[in-house]
Amino acid sequence: MIRFFNTLSGKIEEFQPIKEGEVRLYTCGPTVYDYAHLGNYRAYVFEDLLKRFLLFYGYKVIHVMNITDVDDKTIRGANEQGLSLNDYTKKYIEAFFEDVRVLRLLPADYYPRATEHIPDMVRMIKGLLEKGYAYVKDGSVYFSLAKFPNYGRLSKINLEDLKAGVRIEADEYEKESVHDFALWKKAKEGEPYWETEIGPGRPGWHIECSAMSTRYLGPTFDIHCGGIDNIFPHHENEIAQSEAFYGQKFVNYWLHCHHLIVDGQKMSKSKGNFYTLRDLLARKYDPIDIRYFLLSTHYRKMLNFTFEGLEQARASRQRILDFVYELEHRSLPAGDDPEAEKLSENSLSRFKNELAEDLNISSALAALFDFIREINSRLAQDSLKQTGAKKAREVVYEMDKVLALLPEKKEENLPPEIMEKIELRQKARKEKNFALADRLREELAQQGIVLEDTKEGVRWKKIK
Repeated sequence: MIRFFNTLSGKIEEFQPIKEGEVRLYTCGPTVYDYAHLGNYRAYVFEDLLKRFLLFYGYKVIHVMNITDVDDKTIRGANEQGLSLNDYTKKYIEAFFEDVRVLRLLPADYYPRATEHIPDMVRMIKGLLEKGYAYVKDGSVYFSLAKFPNYGRLSKINLEDLKAGVRIEADEYEKESVHDFALWKKAKEGEPYWETEIGPGRPGWHIECSAMSTRYLGPTFDIHCGGIDNIFPHHENEIAQSEAFYGQKFVNYWLHCHHLIVDGQKMSKSKGNFYTLRDLLARKYDPIDIRYFLLSTHYRKMLNFTFEGLEQARASRQRILDFVYELEHRSLPAGDDPEAEKLSENSLSRFKNELAEDLNISSALAALFDFIREINSRLAQDSLKQTGAKKAREVVYEMDKVLALLPEKKEENLPPEIMEKIELRQKARKEKNFALADRLREELAQQGIVLEDTKEGVRWKKIK
């Protein structure tokens, strides 16, 4: 049984998908006015962990992640650089997909772009006007909160201060600003616009997600994710306009991850305290170590960014890599190893059960590292046999279907000059020229190659 904390109810609930064996998942994607920062990727890595776990559990997942390529920010950026909206957003969209690949995020089934779904938005807005949930004012269309009494269920905001008929044009606004919001903004000089049945203009940010999510997942779907800063007003407004239009529940489970903070403040471009993935890669951090750092704290807990934390993530991941290396290269006695096999099965079951409890990644990683410690103990005592090692390898790779931390399985060849140096060292050892052998070993270590002398011969592995 899987259980998630549902923001809508404010409690842990058993997960029951609408269709047996299938999960329909929508995740808020990037607003492509700049390179996404590490705080954005904290949310995307959490959503990737969720998706991978659902697949691991046996579900088919239909995943939609939107791309917001028209809103206040993208228009402002395009105007400042004197570019068309499409030309301005293009490089940030390409950068996002490169980051997705580098961080090993499973691709969504659909990446709808707002500019390609204007007709879907217009259809919804027309319907909201016809049903009396929206009204036209000075060429723009607004959603009337007074007509939707259930507003505020997700964010638990106080509506007592709501001023009926007070409108707000901005796509994003403070929590205190509980006013009617723009569904469609009339055409303005210097802004892109579309000629439509509801007049010339462009969509507000909130209607974009409602139109695109329901287009691909239906009027009611299983899970909607995002950061906690999306709860109000964005997700609250999505619920209002979607349920008003369709007349049924919009989403069954809302999952929100907490902020990534720097020095006690939310990482954001507006505060100037952010790092992009490119910033960290330029400092020679391994992207998979960054992935480990982002996923290793429970998604509903605040994550504090430090370079020390990145180093700890690197060391923890290296323990996993070293463990797998030993299992794959250590010469072990043949024979059955029922105790090790049972330990492996129990560890995998524990890992799965911990994640089934609201993606409890901390406890799931504890299950993995406890497993590593116990198998390493058997290795140290020379009590692990080949069947036990084989089962242990299989279990780690099963866990990694969720974590995505191990190198892809492929034969790795060293450059010829490195192999020549390893062979030269072996020759020096045979000739008992230990001074030369030690010097060559040190040179190789400085090049990131560690040698191990075993009774079967020399083994090598790469280090960072």
